[in-house]
Amino acid sequence: MRVQADRVSVTGPHGTLLSPTSLTVSGGELAIVHGEPGVGVTAFGLALAGRLKPATGTVTVEGGDPRKVVVIVDSPGVSEPDGALSLQVVVGEELELAKRPANKAAVASWLAEHDAAAFATTRFENLEAVTRTRLLTALAASREGVGVLVLDTPDRHTSDVDSWAKLAREHAGRGLAVIVLTATTPVSALPEKPARCGALEQPDPVRCAPVEAEAEPEETEETAKTSGDQE
Repeated sequence: MRVQADRVSVTGPHGTLLSPTSLTVSGGELAIVHGEPGVGVTAFGLALAGRLKPATGTVTVEGGDPRKVVVIVDSPGVSEPDGALSLQVVVGEELELAKRPANKAAVASWLAEHDAAAFATTRFENLEAVTRTRLLTALAASREGVGVLVLDTPDRHTSDVDSWAKLAREHAGRGLAVIVLTATTPVSALPEKPARCGALEQPDPVRCAPVEAEAEPEETEETAKTSGDQE
């Protein structure tokens, strides 16, 4: 799985939201993207997920339709849950989106599996930031066919960079392509050198999953004879 943005820009009713930006991230890799606070960084995430048409440039997703294989997590005003809802209601809605059982028993089971049963009736806005991001990311990753996760500004909820960075690395380590959009964290405090909104040359993503070893060609009688002749 690989997602590639080539000189993608986005415009809104009042002008440019995102200047041309390029980025390539493959399965098992993590890229942190930094932009100025505002809608521009989210616009980039929405373009990657096929939910916003770029004004210029292209987004190519190897392995399928961006709207099916790329999920943008907790995007302000787009996919962030209503804070007044209880956690169990939010989980039920997300399970339905994932086309998984979403009845009361299924929700309770999912919460128990993710060490969150104690928060079932808690208003979503009252969850700790690390719990919020952990659960929403797990729900997104559980959708069938998903290969790319875009975490939209988890730093807007907390100054604890390690909490969301560790989570992102874990999902990339499982083979997903993970992109974390950031805006309020100073660049100097980010755990990796970030890609930049508005830039075409970017640092390489961080490899979190081992690269699969190239399969050795199967030995045949002819190759065995050749090998023997060389010895």
